Amino acid sequence: MPWARGAIYLYSGNKDTLYRIHGTNQPEYIGQAISSGCIRMRNEDVIDLYDRVKLNSMVVVLPPGQNAQAETGARWRG
Repeated sequence: MPWARGAIYLYSGNKDTLYRIHGTNQPEYIGQAISSGCIRMRNEDVIDLYDRVKLNSMVVVLPPGQNAQAETGARWRG
């Protein structure tokens, strides 16, 4: 199960990408590079995302300053 300790684990095929979508109650950390591979969102938003996103949806992870027109991304396994 990719939802563990408040995180959604992102996979590419069957391989763990080491990217995680984490919930936080500290808004000052959202959008900050606090730890490698962790993408922080508000707790409510991660819960909503988990409830609405379908298995194998594409997730595009961009480095800071890059626009949202990427061609590849990790797929979320539920």
